Order: sequence, then structure tokens, then C-alpha cells
Amino acid sequence: MQKALHITTTVLPGGRIEIVDQKLPVGESVSIVVLHPSVPEQRSAVDILNEAPGRQLFKTAEEVESYLKDERASWDR
Repeated sequence: MQKALHITTTVLPGGRIEIVDQKLPVGESVSIVVLHPSVPEQRSAVDILNEAPGRQLFKTAEEVESYLKDERASWDR
């Protein structure tokens, strides 16, 4: 069975991280996962579009066509 060890530490100069735990098996391979809270999480395309200026979310293809038709008509004015 795989065991998990949760340790919070400070990044040292040169980007080094030191982990000390007497329970770690000497000479054994371990897998390390580093989670950094300032790394932005992935956002969905809908979230990005919602933040865009003048955002337009259409529910149907007909709404898109109507919007594009009105936009094209405004070019001719």
C-alpha cells in the first residue's frame, strides 16, 4: 500500500527544497509532488469569454447569425 507524507516547506535559494523525515526509507525511491499556490489554475473557455469586454454568449446558432447580420449592416452605415 502506498503511503502519503504531507510536508510544508520553504523554497531555499536556488529553487531548492529540502525534505527531512526520519520515517522515509533510506535508499528507496520516492515520488515527489510540488503544489505551488501562486500557480494559476486552469480556466474554462466559457470563463475566459465571460471576462472579455462586451462579452456575447449565444444560446443558438440563430442568435449568432442575427448578431452577425446586425454587425454587418452597421458597417454599411
